[in-house]
Amino acid sequence: MSNQPSRSASARRPLSSPADVSALIARLQARTAKVGVIGLGYVGLPLAVEFADAGLHVLPVDVDQTKVDSICQGRSYIPDVDSDRLKRVVDAGRLRATTDFGVLAEVDAISICVPTPLRKTKDPDLSYVVAAVEAAARHLRRGQLVVLESTTYPGTTEEVVRPMLERGGLVAGRDFFLAFSPERVDPGNPQWHTGNTPKVVGGIDAASTEAACALYGTIVSTTVPVSSTGVAEMVKLLENTFRAVNIGMANELALMCRHMGIDVWEVIDAARTKPFGFMAFYPGPGLGGHCIPIDPFYLSWKARQSGFESRFIELAGHINGAMPRHVIDRVSDALNTAAKPIKGSRVHLLGMAYKANVGDYRESPAIDIARLLEQRGAIVSYSDPHVPAVDEHGFAMLETPLDVALTSGIDCAVIVTDHRDFDYQDLVKRAPLVVDTRNALKGVTASHISRL
Repeated sequence: MSNQPSRSASARRPLSSPADVSALIARLQARTAKVGVIGLGYVGLPLAVEFADAGLHVLPVDVDQTKVDSICQGRSYIPDVDSDRLKRVVDAGRLRATTDFGVLAEVDAISICVPTPLRKTKDPDLSYVVAAVEAAARHLRRGQLVVLESTTYPGTTEEVVRPMLERGGLVAGRDFFLAFSPERVDPGNPQWHTGNTPKVVGGIDAASTEAACALYGTIVSTTVPVSSTGVAEMVKLLENTFRAVNIGMANELALMCRHMGIDVWEVIDAARTKPFGFMAFYPGPGLGGHCIPIDPFYLSWKARQSGFESRFIELAGHINGAMPRHVIDRVSDALNTAAKPIKGSRVHLLGMAYKANVGDYRESPAIDIARLLEQRGAIVSYSDPHVPAVDEHGFAMLETPLDVALTSGIDCAVIVTDHRDFDYQDLVKRAPLVVDTRNALKGVTASHISRL
């Protein structure tokens, strides 16, 4: 039997006076509180910098020594975080990154911002969350606030995080505060960033919600309190599943329009002139990034655990997941017009990032397309000014500048990511065949251009 105290055993112990939420809030408002951030990726680093800029003392932690060294030198590896801004808060002593999780004992609030990928079986992989919570639990003390930001299925905070934190004897809601607040980062978005995006907050009780709102109130103008951690967890899944489902519809419409000889891009542009009741979503080569391709599976997995089949959501995932193969079909058709097979043809991809003007290639459809082309015998290369090299899930490749690729000779160019850095006019002039999956060549007509 386990030696860890059970929840019921904790409840039977003599109650001490509850932790004082007003004291924590006062320290946050006075900017005398210390904040820990676990995980320094696309979510954690911008969050840590926002807290430091707000005047709080921030102790971010990551297991990656390279990231920690870069931060300590004031060099940002995240496009949304300016190096000058990072260096300013580091030099001021308000942000001190480390690999030592022991610093968590010093902080008043801990924000957990680690990845939540999928296993090969499409089930949630909470190993990073579990490791982060274990580290927080080792240094947990009375009066602290712990907030999970990592996207996950409804119930994670109560069913996974809370029991782990309570194993040491402290009780959530009495000795420490616990909440969930979904990250809403959109890498590369020039208008909306961590500091001006409203923050949804759901605690295990009213005091936890109040504490978490006070924490995020130091860096955002709008906090949105909800009634529970489950509601807050579901909010993020709704936001991204909404996008995934609508993109799936746009992709299916693109396939349908192609069979009918209709330009799907013209259809969507015309439809978006309606001032109400319509929101434009666009087709593409597939979904990428750490959220939209993954979050619907978290939701459908949780639904299955509850005995509910989410057929609509899973159908959208199937359509989106099949788009890279559709791109291969379009490349094959384009090469056929030049009497060439895929096998042995030199196919050059424009863009390896999952979206325009960022360097994030996590779950990028470009990787799937490159793999499928190689399986068909194509000689594959790529250009991406934001991604000098790719190494993910066993696939590795170095970037070839576009001018070098065009000069050395290619058989077909495929626009996978519509970065603004590319010279599309030059591409059309010099490439013998072009497959455009993003409508980057809108308004350009030529016999050697093929569209999605």
